[in-house]
Amino acid sequence: MIDREETGGDALRQPKQAGTVMARLGGGRTDSGLVTLDAAAADAVSRVHPIAGTVELPLAEADGRVLAQALIAPRDLPPFANSAVDGYAIRFADLAAGAATSLPVLGRTMAGEAPARLERGAWRIFTGAPVPAGADTIVMQEDVVAGDGAVVLPAGVKCGANLRLAGEDVARGQEVLPAGRRLRPQDLGLLAALGLADVTARRRPRVALFSTGDELIEPGQPLGPGAIYDANRAMLRAMLVRAGAEVADLGILRDEATGLERRLREAAAGCDLVITSGGVSVGEADHVRDAVLACGALDLWRVAIKPGKPIAIGSVAGTPFVGLPGNPVAVFVGFAFVARPLLARLAGETYAPPTARPVRLGFACARKSGRREFLRVSLEQDAEGGIIARKHPGEGAGSLASLAQSDGLVVLAEDVVRVEVGDSAPFLPYAELL
Repeated sequence: MIDREETGGDALRQPKQAGTVMARLGGGRTDSGLVTLDAAAADAVSRVHPIAGTVELPLAEADGRVLAQALIAPRDLPPFANSAVDGYAIRFADLAAGAATSLPVLGRTMAGEAPARLERGAWRIFTGAPVPAGADTIVMQEDVVAGDGAVVLPAGVKCGANLRLAGEDVARGQEVLPAGRRLRPQDLGLLAALGLADVTARRRPRVALFSTGDELIEPGQPLGPGAIYDANRAMLRAMLVRAGAEVADLGILRDEATGLERRLREAAAGCDLVITSGGVSVGEADHVRDAVLACGALDLWRVAIKPGKPIAIGSVAGTPFVGLPGNPVAVFVGFAFVARPLLARLAGETYAPPTARPVRLGFACARKSGRREFLRVSLEQDAEGGIIARKHPGEGAGSLASLAQSDGLVVLAEDVVRVEVGDSAPFLPYAELL
């Protein structure tokens, strides 16, 4: 078991007494008493703070890690004035006004060579090579006529053309990346260009993950009568890894209250967050909710979304807890919009919710108001070259095929009761959620 101090067990902002159900968020509830999605996500995030601990990483291992501190440029980028093209370096003052100019070619510099000094004349130069001292303009080789040790430069050359000045991309002492940034490949390229070989990253949150259900079987095992394979854990494990977590996969737990409580306590002792799927509704065999109450607290557990209403948020033995539903689509939605921002907060990541873009609908839909609904759709090009969203025929919350065979989610707000073909609606591609 991992030491609590090492794992940053201070992640929970407000530990609650065991056996309590919190009932705040009065301003974030619908007429039916459900907590709105925005209020649920905000409340979950507000209850935790970033875990402690940092690690020094080489750039080769830093993709996707969260910066622990702002990065300041140790030098100018580029570090010296250089040519943006293959051509000729000149002094602009040496050009004739409004006419072509012939200048002798005095030398040449390749990329990687030391800079020269230019008096009156032209200097052959190649892309990336340091500009000779005294030169202030580069003329592309395609625009000149060269021969017999001289070059004829056209009229109309602009002063400073094709010249990359030292520090024009990044100046020494400038903040180039803020603390909390989840590093991307282009970020690593920038850091490498600045000569940085290592970064200080936050420790990754350690997340305990398990599924519950007597009907669940591990993939690859024989499937008995009434059994199904556990798909949620495979999906959640991948989503957690993509979100930057270190996953402790605890497997499948059976629907037995006493055993669930013990395993929850064990998971909480070595992790920063506990996530389960299944068992958080109100059925006779849904024991996760009771087990959480026996060793911690539930802050909320009914969210106004479809699919995914039974989402439990609370704590177990002082560690944040998220209990997701059993249906796979509800698991996906609940993680993307509730667990993901909470995990980002634990990781110290500066997190921005995904931005929806409008799409034209290729379907009509009538529904009840009160819950925010997420419809699985695929994008197609219509006859006029526009993009249209087609709803997947698998509408149930248990349809994994509808997730795998679609491009993203159309979002219907709580007050929308009907949409028609041709209407515009917000669309979130899966790439924005994962």
